[in-house]
Amino acid sequence: MPGETDLARMLATLDVVQRPGRFAFVTGEWPSLAAAAAATIHEDEGPTYVVTTEQADAAGAPVDFEAAWLTLTIHSALEAVGLTAAFSAALGEASIPCNVLAGYHHDHLLVPADRADEAVSVLRSLAG
Repeated sequence: MPGETDLARMLATLDVVQRPGRFAFVTGEWPSLAAAAAATIHEDEGPTYVVTTEQADAAGAPVDFEAAWLTLTIHSALEAVGLTAAFSAALGEASIPCNVLAGYHHDHLLVPADRADEAVSVLRSLAG
C-alpha cells in the first residue's frame, strides 16, 4: 500500500505514539549492541546504534542523550513533501530538539526523554 503524499491529509490525520523505554545513540564498535539495536546508521566515522539506555548501560557504552522514541502513525510516502518541515518547525518553535529516522511506513522522532509529553502535545496540535 503506497504512503500518503498530500500534506493536508497527513497533518489532518497525524497522531503519535511513544515506544516504551528510553533510548540512546551509541557510536563506535559495540558488537553486543549491533544485534540488539532498534536502528543502525552506517556513517564514514563508524556505526551509530539506537538502543535502550539499559542496553547501553549493560554494554558500558556512554549515554550522552537520553531520548523518547515517538512514531508518527501516518504512513507517509517516501516522496512526500512537507511533513518533516511541518513537524520540525513546530518542535523548533517549542525549542524541542528532534532527531529523525525515516522508515518505509513511518517517521520516527527521538526527542529528549524529559520533554516527551510536551513533544507529543506539540505534534498532535498539528492535526488541528
